[in-house]
Amino acid sequence: MRTAQDLLSELNASDESPRIEAKRSREIGKSLMETVAAFANEPGLNGGHVLLGIDWKVDEKGDIRYWPAGLTDPDKIQKDLASQCASMLNVAIRPEMAVERIEGKTVIVVFVPEADVSQKPIYLKATGLPKGAFRRIGSTDQRCTDEDLWVLRGASQPQFGPDMAPIPDARMDDLDSQAIAEYRRLRASVKPQAEELGYDNPDMLEALSAVRRIDNELKPTLAGIVLFGKPIALRRLFPALRIDYIRVVGTQWIDDPEQRFQSIDIRKPLMLALPLAEASIVDELPKGFRLPEGELQSRQEPVLSRKVIREALANAVMHRSYQDHSPIQIIRYSNRIEILNPGYSLKDMASLGTPGSRLRNPAIAAVLHELSWAETKGSGIRTMRRMAGEAGLPLPEFASDRQKNEFKVTLFLHHLLTEEDYIWLKALAGETLSGDEAKALIYARETGAVDNTACRDFSGLDTLQASSLLRRLRDRGLLEKQGAGSRTYYTLSSPQTSVDLHPEQGKLPLEGGNQSEEGGKQSNQGGKRALPDLPPELAARLPSPGQRLDGVGLRQLIRDLCKWQPLRGEELATLLHKDLKYLRNKHLTEMVQTGQLAFLYPESPNHALQAYTLPTNGNGN
Repeated sequence: MRTAQDLLSELNASDESPRIEAKRSREIGKSLMETVAAFANEPGLNGGHVLLGIDWKVDEKGDIRYWPAGLTDPDKIQKDLASQCASMLNVAIRPEMAVERIEGKTVIVVFVPEADVSQKPIYLKATGLPKGAFRRIGSTDQRCTDEDLWVLRGASQPQFGPDMAPIPDARMDDLDSQAIAEYRRLRASVKPQAEELGYDNPDMLEALSAVRRIDNELKPTLAGIVLFGKPIALRRLFPALRIDYIRVVGTQWIDDPEQRFQSIDIRKPLMLALPLAEASIVDELPKGFRLPEGELQSRQEPVLSRKVIREALANAVMHRSYQDHSPIQIIRYSNRIEILNPGYSLKDMASLGTPGSRLRNPAIAAVLHELSWAETKGSGIRTMRRMAGEAGLPLPEFASDRQKNEFKVTLFLHHLLTEEDYIWLKALAGETLSGDEAKALIYARETGAVDNTACRDFSGLDTLQASSLLRRLRDRGLLEKQGAGSRTYYTLSSPQTSVDLHPEQGKLPLEGGNQSEEGGKQSNQGGKRALPDLPPELAARLPSPGQRLDGVGLRQLIRDLCKWQPLRGEELATLLHKDLKYLRNKHLTEMVQTGQLAFLYPESPNHALQAYTLPTNGNGN
């Protein structure tokens, strides 16, 4: 068991601590028992520590600071905790406890061991299952869903997944003979002597768990419809079960009615949909030239391996939640591909890429493994990382969101540090960056934000090291912290701006420390964004310092300026000689709300480079 001082130091050094929970607890309550259950349940976490008698607040940097507040009756707290761990849970938990003193304050260290899989799930008896059971996800205690209970029981239960259940309204004639034939063709190319190829179609489908015998009648299962269902059956039984391939111009999703994104909707059984989705992606990938050893002619190949694309697609379809009626989305930006599927990761994010896999849909996964679409035993993510690294590309990013019930894979399409990147980094921070710091900044520039999970993915650092790296960049003014605790992420600091005015007014660079539109501090490290010269007729209308404009005239001038060029709040404040807070509160916010102005990045109001522009209809009426 670790010491209280060691635990407190780690809490103050990181944005989140999956294995440490601080509690003010002066008496034992339900919240503490939920944490005990979560530590006892979480697979592979090997338990966790609770530090009692600790208080905290968010400091001026946005970091959570912890300090010892002390306990007045530690003996009673220990007795109460031991009693409730033995009586309130379905299985008695015996935590280790120690009373220590920090800075003259009494605190209690509690270590909760992970329960044996045969005892899981641990839950509050009064609440019952599934809501009385908890998992430790990041630094939070999350109520279990039915899928979580399946994960916690692990090898102690039969491998029967939700995709193996028959669909009441499905019929055998809902299965597509072309898709079944495609399975036979692909399986024969991988293993010509596969036993199931010698069966007739009904027996083969039953062996694949694509159909089940109910009252001596074969009924398609969820896996059978997903893998082999006719498009009309998919539409009837699962209206939103499709794969959307979306092409977006640029690196950000901007909903522009004048320049709509292009989309391909794939509504076919997986046997036919996956090859089509793969081809749609690969056909548009940048190509690179390679001269294989011993050959005289170079080959033009996609910069991203087909194997990486296949693994990412397989991951999406075999780990998605088919109870969630949403499509899988493949979004192709100019610099990356994002693949989003309904269903959060059943495996802790810190354990992704390690051996072992908990499959949400084992029947679908088994078919994809047999066709060499997906790796076995949870090694697909390691394969994607390895092959991206071999190609000299940034490692893929994996993100799971329980609240949105969504999992996202991001595949990057260019080398992480190009010559252009080196020039940008040198202008930003000189020659003072480490390799991992440079990667973090480039990543934030390319995707809009960087968090602890992404930093671990591309750097190989652990949670504490990644937090330290991101905080260093924040403290240097290169990154701005957003959120707190497990929801912490960082964006590039908004750059200072210099604005070209008409000659008699000269240059008016912004002063460091001006408030940004989001209320954060401007950084002196970001360099200056030089705007083009104002048109003379527009420059002549700018007020002099101290000159007042009526509200109608000021708003019309703001609109004309933003029609000329999308402008950030601090740029408008400089041009108009107004305080940014005043300008935002009195004019800009209301002008956006009433449609007189629009955000340049409407899907991300807190975007680090947010600017104001005119609505796409051009009139704002």
